[in-house]
Amino acid sequence: MGKLGKYAAAAGLATAVMAIAGLGHASARELVSVDGAFQAGTIVVKTSERRLYYVLGGGRAMRYPVAVGKPGKEWAGSTYIARKEVNPVWGPPAEVKRDKPSLPDLIPPGPRNPLGPRAMVLAHGQYAIHGTNRRDSIGTRASYGCIRMYNEDVVELFERVGVGTPVVVLR
Repeated sequence: MGKLGKYAAAAGLATAVMAIAGLGHASARELVSVDGAFQAGTIVVKTSERRLYYVLGGGRAMRYPVAVGKPGKEWAGSTYIARKEVNPVWGPPAEVKRDKPSLPDLIPPGPRNPLGPRAMVLAHGQYAIHGTNRRDSIGTRASYGCIRMYNEDVVELFERVGVGTPVVVLR
């Protein structure tokens, strides 16, 4: 079985497991057909859909459900992955600290860390694609501009991409 076939089989298994778990088809990552507008290896986030696409090429992409910026925190543009972190430490940005002053200055890796087990920091360091400690936020507009993924999905995507991977965020 080729690499794409293995991804398709894994995507099918993940969809089946999530359906059995009661998470529903809309909550699962899945292999989908896409137009050829983006080069293979590009991450495309469609905030209006609250979905992230990792373009595989050949008219195919892995589609993941995500949480995006809440009203007033949305953004669009092109960037790239500047840094990848395993078990990241989170330091709340000044804007978050203003809104939630009781947050500590640093949150170590673990179940209370809002970045989850992986973070792909985007150029300029303001935003990241990361996991979450709030599974219920996936599919919503909940963040300060970061892209949140289910932890199992961010771990899977993290292994597929490298520093320099292009990221396009569309509204």
